[in-house]
Amino acid sequence: MKTIISTILIVTITLNSCISQSLKERMAAAEKATSDKLKTTTSSGNGGQLSNEEVISGLKDALTVGTNNSSGLASKLDGFYKNPAIFIPFPPDAQKVKDKLDELGMNEQTDKFVLTLNRAAEEAAKNAAPVFVNAVKGMSIGDGFAILKGADNAATQYLKDKTTAELKDKFTPIVQAAIDKVELTKYWNPIITTYNRIPFVEKQNPDLTAYVTERAMQGLFKLIADEELKIRKDPDARVTDILKKVFGSLTK
Repeated sequence: MKTIISTILIVTITLNSCISQSLKERMAAAEKATSDKLKTTTSSGNGGQLSNEEVISGLKDALTVGTNNSSGLASKLDGFYKNPAIFIPFPPDAQKVKDKLDELGMNEQTDKFVLTLNRAAEEAAKNAAPVFVNAVKGMSIGDGFAILKGADNAATQYLKDKTTAELKDKFTPIVQAAIDKVELTKYWNPIITTYNRIPFVEKQNPDLTAYVTERAMQGLFKLIADEELKIRKDPDARVTDILKKVFGSLTK
């Protein structure tokens, strides 16, 4: 009986050892496959391998170039006002104000107000690039590889998802300063005062700073996405060596 029990114990120990070794071998194989896959997906155009640092550097370069170009486009005279993609209209929540005052012959005043809304966004855009660039410093290696192989707007979406709340906090005083500089309230106060004096209307007083901040950020993200697409698709838009190396790997 003792011999049988000993034999069973030996067999059990041996089986457990084999199973454990098999699991270790499988885990090692899986890790190697993952590593090989990562190396394959980060091959550069010249046949070499892209390091983690190169991928992150390239993506940060892309966002830096994209935000600088976008801020430059948006901050030009009529950068918002004459660009249908990012034009800022009369606040939708107060559209009834514009409609009523246009009926009263105040079209010129409401049009001037809309122009000044866009001027405020253009002025704010002059200071936007450093805010955006500072926001990408904490990009992780995992984020970097996901962005590199992601959609054509993956870097822009990362920037938007990770930083919108912080950017809004930082961008709001920039917008407020721009509003003060272009004297937006000078054009708004007569409009809203006249409207609120009309009998039986619901009083309106939208937060212009919040409205311009939100629309200005939306416009800038739209332009940044356009810039990212160019960098991904057009070799001529890759203006640094690291951009050429990292994004060139996607077209080989």
